[in-house]
Amino acid sequence: MKKIILYFILIFSISQLLVAQEKMVQGKVTTFDSIPIIGASIQLKSSKQIVYTDSLGMFTIPCLQHDKLKVTANGFFGQNVKIDEKIKFIFVNLNLKPGRENRDIAISSGHVKDKDKLYAVSGLSNNELDFSQYNNIYEIIRGRFPGVEISGGEVIVRGTSTFMGSNAALLVVDGVIVDQNFFSNLLPVEIATINILKDAGAAEYGSRGANGVVKVQTKMKGSF
Repeated sequence: MKKIILYFILIFSISQLLVAQEKMVQGKVTTFDSIPIIGASIQLKSSKQIVYTDSLGMFTIPCLQHDKLKVTANGFFGQNVKIDEKIKFIFVNLNLKPGRENRDIAISSGHVKDKDKLYAVSGLSNNELDFSQYNNIYEIIRGRFPGVEISGGEVIVRGTSTFMGSNAALLVVDGVIVDQNFFSNLLPVEIATINILKDAGAAEYGSRGANGVVKVQTKMKGSF
């Protein structure tokens, strides 16, 4: 009788362990929203297992229904991501640490394949600078991005081609192209990152990005 009871206890324990244990989660790690990070480290809190992103920035890892991931790469600020039972795919955008030396580290570590694209992007994160101390987004941009000017409410990226008689950069907020009125009404406290793209960095927008692109990600869009 004791053997039967022990047998059922063992079966129950195993079934509970399996239920509590694993699901497969996929994800992608990028920088500046679109550049894949190769070989980024993804560490699982529960088991300490580590996997690395592939040439497209993709990864797959088995984890608990409720777990945490720590995502790191040389030259970038790390990021912690919470996992719950609803999450099956994760998009992680790592912010590059300030300074040219960190771009060099990211490239020499093999994290970024297209160095021209990386050098064609300038970025600023709320982790590096408290945006809430500014009155508007133009104040944040002015003086913080070399080669970028504000003229009549337009963002001008010097060194880009003139398209259809206008020098204004394309404005993109949370992946959506917006007009100057919408852009100017963004509250600094709501902004997570600002990226200025030109040349290779703006190529994904085709002719619309010929004068450069200003990409803004809000805190709401960037939260998990």
